[in-house]
Amino acid sequence: MPSFNDFDLNDWKNLDIYTDSLWLIPERDKTGKHNGFYHGNFIPQIPHQLILRYSKKDEIIFDPFVGSGTTAFESENLNRNFIGIDIQEGLINYIKGKINNQKNFLELITDDSASEKTFDKVVKILEQHNKKTIQLAILHPPYADIIKFSNHKEDLSNCKSLREFLDNFAKVIKNTIKILEKNRYLALIMGDKYTKGQWIPLGFYCMNKIQKLGLTLKSVIIKNIEGNRAKQNKEAIWKYRALANDYYIFKHEYIFIFKY
Repeated sequence: MPSFNDFDLNDWKNLDIYTDSLWLIPERDKTGKHNGFYHGNFIPQIPHQLILRYSKKDEIIFDPFVGSGTTAFESENLNRNFIGIDIQEGLINYIKGKINNQKNFLELITDDSASEKTFDKVVKILEQHNKKTIQLAILHPPYADIIKFSNHKEDLSNCKSLREFLDNFAKVIKNTIKILEKNRYLALIMGDKYTKGQWIPLGFYCMNKIQKLGLTLKSVIIKNIEGNRAKQNKEAIWKYRALANDYYIFKHEYIFIFKY
């Protein structure tokens, strides 16, 4: 058995776990508490796979961009403890209203994940539960300024430049590393952006920021995007736009896996 999950490798053929670096997922899981109302959420199958692969039951999952709670709900479903941060109080209250886990703890903070003071609160939460570290971090931050998620100036989606976004993103990573158990994992789900006629490899810029902070890159997974809200029922239009210009249509996101 690996030291970082609960897999019984004597029964490895029956494990429903992806092991390839290309994830073709035709549609989002809409069961249970998952709801696709929030424009910035990602499909539940991603945290489901990551939590099973890189954590054990009753360990702590951490998400500094908790959003509408996709990772929180999967942590609850899979009997993990959870700590999450989001700058939007309305989203935090939404998640609190849907969580009813009696076995594992779920703690939520409304604050800025780039702030060291915010992580002082996380440390206090860990101490309250007689813990010192988290075992898996899953990050799905804003893709820079593609979508404005709030009016908070600290919101990464409100950064005025790519440099500012990457600098603030690095602060979140630094804070997260402080509470991540040694030899455990951090996963980043990130896409790219296209602006002013130029493809911006946002995912790889963020990957590079994490590598510079000393984490080891273990895998780069490509996940296809199906049912993108902006492109729903508009496939023909997007194809025409691509053919009439010199670019290709976004159909992917990256999942970067790092070891601390």
